[in-house]
Amino acid sequence: MFLTLPFLNIDPILFQVGPLAVRWYSLAYIAGLVLGCMYIRHLARRLDNLISPDDAMDFMTWATVGVILGGRLGYILFYKSAFYMDNPLQILYVWQGGMSFHGGFLGVVVAGVVFARRRQIPILKFADLVACAAPIGLFFGRIANYINGELYGRVTDVPWAVIFPTGGPEPRHPSQLYEALLEGLVLFVIVNWLWRMQAVQSRPGRATGIFILGYAAARGVVELFRQPDAHIGFLLLGSTMGQWLSLPMVLVGLALIVKSRTAAR
Repeated sequence: MFLTLPFLNIDPILFQVGPLAVRWYSLAYIAGLVLGCMYIRHLARRLDNLISPDDAMDFMTWATVGVILGGRLGYILFYKSAFYMDNPLQILYVWQGGMSFHGGFLGVVVAGVVFARRRQIPILKFADLVACAAPIGLFFGRIANYINGELYGRVTDVPWAVIFPTGGPEPRHPSQLYEALLEGLVLFVIVNWLWRMQAVQSRPGRATGIFILGYAAARGVVELFRQPDAHIGFLLLGSTMGQWLSLPMVLVGLALIVKSRTAAR
């Protein structure tokens, strides 16, 4: 007989006034962006104010646009392109969920490059600060996934298995919490610990490469426990879409680390 932990059945809607509903998922995005930009401002002071406090907080708007547009477009293209081609108005229904980290990542990259160039901030130095702060948003986002009872794991008999309301009667891996731990807490500690080393901080782009490589590794591992999207299922040799989308990140991360060997402050 399976042992399970009780699912913390938290209402995804924090409160609602008429048609306006404030969801934990939205608050998670807001918390991640606000705390992330505040942390970037904090780190910038260690670099002789590489960017001004105003620039750090202004980037929050740019990052928000990049995350939402990139995340939504990434989900549409990578996961449900056929559905949205038949139901184009559904693209606007962002409150129903449907965001892709890989798309959001690309959106933030574009937003960050444009922002840094317009403010005349060294791109790779700025990217390293963003890489140090990014796990904060990942942590809150995955906790929100758990509250929503979505993106749950595969059926298992581990003692900490959870029966999710939308996942059927079988106990499953709480893969959202695995991701919160690895992509959020663990990656935050690793990237920030290494960034404080002179050998990393003095080479722009290295911390960014470590973050990208670390995320790809964490995501690839967690995908072994996460239930694939029903409409996609397993791909070649039992792989998943999340793993395939993380492969280019491995190459990009390694390329940045190698490139940083020739870059110094």
